[in-house]
Amino acid sequence: MNGKSLFNPLDYSKSLLQEPQRLSDVTSWHEHIPFAFVLTEMLKPRVFVELGTHKGDSYLAFCQAIDTLGLVAGCYAVDTWQGEEHAGFYDESVYEELKAYHNPRYGRFSELVKCTFDEALARFSGESIDLLHIDGLHTYEAVKHDFETWLPKMSGSGVVLFHDTAVRERAFGVWRLWEEISEKYPSFEFKHGHGLGVAAVGSTVPEPLSGLFSADARDAANICRFFHLMGERIAKGRQVQALLESPSWRVTAPLRKMRRIWKKIC
Repeated sequence: MNGKSLFNPLDYSKSLLQEPQRLSDVTSWHEHIPFAFVLTEMLKPRVFVELGTHKGDSYLAFCQAIDTLGLVAGCYAVDTWQGEEHAGFYDESVYEELKAYHNPRYGRFSELVKCTFDEALARFSGESIDLLHIDGLHTYEAVKHDFETWLPKMSGSGVVLFHDTAVRERAFGVWRLWEEISEKYPSFEFKHGHGLGVAAVGSTVPEPLSGLFSADARDAANICRFFHLMGERIAKGRQVQALLESPSWRVTAPLRKMRRIWKKIC
């Protein structure tokens, strides 16, 4: 169409049609998991860092994609696993449960880095990170600090993800920073799932992303709707699974059959 390169998610169908192997009760990222799978195949990052992991839904999705694709990559989840005012505060059990799941499956290429974001900076050399996901404290000042302090660590083709770009309550300020970022860098925003901003912050835009960033209003709306529907399928599936596993449900023979069918589907 007019000679421009179009982004087609079906070009990455192997990744797109994956099912997440683990979902927690923290649902805020579930609708973006299909895009996470696709983005991993598009970028093939050598180093992926996530700032703010909590129970690990987003981070484990990226690890699963990297593992499935057989990529040679180093992955690092940075968090204190104590919580903050937006995610809430929690005890050590959250970290221990994540570690028990993560280490046997992904420990050969991934590490849970238990410290503050600023403390983790020294672990990474300049221009070494290909993909960074910022999902910590969501005030404008906090997310701006995270972005500016980690920007020198991004590679020449680096991409940064900002979660919660569509939230405008409880002192969330990611949307304010995103307005600044999206004017300065090639970018794309998904409005569903609390909003997810994608920005190429290096000197070179990764070629697979060029079609996404150059999409006109109509194409962008179709891309957003496609990934919203794909993500909604995962989110709704998690809700059904939670209902089937609820102890408040009477365990009848038909329900046991439904549970068996659901496990096969998943």
